[in-house]
Amino acid sequence: MTEKMITVSDRASAHIAELRKKEGYDEQQGVRVSVEGGGCSGLMYKLDFDGQEQPGDHIVEDNGVKIFVNMKSLLYLVGTELDYSGGLQGKGFAFSNPNASRTCACGESFSV
Repeated sequence: MTEKMITVSDRASAHIAELRKKEGYDEQQGVRVSVEGGGCSGLMYKLDFDGQEQPGDHIVEDNGVKIFVNMKSLLYLVGTELDYSGGLQGKGFAFSNPNASRTCACGESFSV
């Protein structure tokens, strides 16, 4: 597959580095991205710091961020960009997911 599985914007990479430092994690600490049932639209994104690969994980590195994704979540995330917005309209990580057919207004959940 020539398409990157998950990409990380410059803003998201910078904010992850800032959070990593603030929370006392070393620079090698990765981020676990997963999809779980729930939210307004049926599926929701989850982000956590993680340094351990789990059996069945797919590992992506983009823009200085190591991302751990389990295979089930990866099916929903192929081609997704992780971004960060700190503006007045909301602050936080945002997912630009080409697989989502519908998203909720807050952008934290989606359906396919």
